[in-house]
This record gives sequence, structure tokens and C-alpha cells, in this order.
Amino acid sequence: MLDKVTSQIDEIVGELENESVKSLFAQVSGGKMLRPRLMLKISQNKRICELAAIVELIHIASLLHDDVIDASLLRRKKPTVNATEGDRTAVMMGDILYSKAFSKLVGFEQNIAYKVSNAVTLLSLGELEDVQMSNALNVDEAAYIEMLYKKTGSLIEAAAVSAAMLEGIESSGIEIYAKNLGVAFQLIDDILDITADEAALGKKPFSDFAEGKTTVAYMHLYKNGDDETRAFLESIYKKEIDQSKKKNLMAKLEQHGSIEYSLGLAKQITEEGLKALQSSDIDETLKNALTETAKNQLSRLF
Repeated sequence: MLDKVTSQIDEIVGELENESVKSLFAQVSGGKMLRPRLMLKISQNKRICELAAIVELIHIASLLHDDVIDASLLRRKKPTVNATEGDRTAVMMGDILYSKAFSKLVGFEQNIAYKVSNAVTLLSLGELEDVQMSNALNVDEAAYIEMLYKKTGSLIEAAAVSAAMLEGIESSGIEIYAKNLGVAFQLIDDILDITADEAALGKKPFSDFAEGKTTVAYMHLYKNGDDETRAFLESIYKKEIDQSKKKNLMAKLEQHGSIEYSLGLAKQITEEGLKALQSSDIDETLKNALTETAKNQLSRLF
């Protein structure tokens, strides 16, 4: 079924009748397709592949804008559009994909169209909050988690709920599950930015802190470390660091259990989502499939 989603995406992009767009799109497509995979588990409706394609196009559009905001040169080990073609082209490409996705989305029932389009508003607000939080070293964990929901969780939530709406099944348990899945997904990415090597990440490790993103592990270390540790974090904030400082940073994170704390939070949020899923009225087979998806996500860390 995933190949049908890919075909739908290609068809929608092809409707633009623009060779430059096709060429640029080939540069940014081909990711994990988490959202379509989730949607296909929930619905077998004849239009689910089209809806999943729309959601994936929105996701790709958000990545194009995200790369410009973060001045990212690599994504999935490949040069970003802003790196090869410039910021203006990347922003316009994102706008084209957003607008085309919305033009297809209006062909669905109003509740589905609203759920997905409102998620785009939320992820844009989350992007703004992410930028604002990067102005200074941030230690407000609750605000950070709320930002992650808007920036990442909202579209994953909308993908799952819109699929449930299309299938005509109860969605409240799925909504909480998917919201939490999205937040945990980003928390795990945050951990991998610290623990994974460059080959696995497709970018330099420790990039988040260098870009001004104070993720949960850094917050935990700042709150639980001594004055020397806090001063060290402040000295390397928004800076590329050498191997010696990376080694020192890693030792401090391990000493204070900051990575374990972040992992524990990801597990806790995932379990809360699974609890809501298990107490819902949806089919046991679907519950099992969605539970497996959540567990597979956590396994990325091991």
C-alpha cells in the first residue's frame, strides 16, 4: 500500500506541470514516511492513499521551511534544497507543496480537512516558538514539550485522527496515542543527536545545541549540574565544539543521568499514549498494530 501512496504523491506533484518542481521534489522526498505508514494501519478506505499523500506533502513542505530556518545543509545524508539552490527557492518550494496539498485537501469532508489544516497552523506556531526558544538557553521543559507537540506531534496526531475519521471509527484514544507518539518521536531524535554517530544521523552530532536548541537532556544537566557545569554549558551554547569539549559534555551528561532522564520521559509519554489507546473502543488488531509502531519507535535508541 505504501507504494500507492508514493504513486499518489508523484501524481499530485506531476499535476503542477513544472519540471523544476519535480527535480527539487526528488531531492527532498523519500523519508521514513511515518505518517502514511500510521494512516495505512488505521484505515483501508479507498481514499486513504490520497489522504496520506497529502499529509506527507505537508510534512515535506514543513521540512523545507525548517531547513531554511535552521540553516541546515544536510537532511538524510543529502544536501538540502537551501544548501544547493538557496533559501528563496527552498521557501518557495515549501509554499508550492503546502498550497497544492491544501487544494487537494478540500476534496475531503470538512472535519478531515479542518483537522489536517489546523495541524499546519499548530506546526507553524511550534516553529515560531522553537525559534524564540533558541534566543537563549532554555530550561522550561513544559514549554519545550508543548512546542514539540505543535511542531511535530500535531501533524502526526492529525494524520492518525483523519485516517480514523475516513474509516469511520472512534478517534479519541487514537488522538492521544498519536499526539504522544509524535512528541516521543521528537524526544528520541533529540537523544540521537547526542548519542548517534554522523553516519547514522546524516548530520553532525550535537548539532541541536550548536543551533540553539536546548533539548531535554541539556535542560536536565543544567538544572542538576553544579556551577561549573552550568558555566560550561553556557560557554558552548550555540557554538561548534571540538572533540575535547564533546568528550567533556558527554561525560557530564552521563554523570548526571541526563540522557537516561530524557529517554525515561520519552518512554513515559509513549506509555501514556498506549494507555489511552488500550482503553479505547477500537479493534484489538488495530490496537496491537499501533502498539507495535510505538515500540518500534523506542527501539531506534538501541
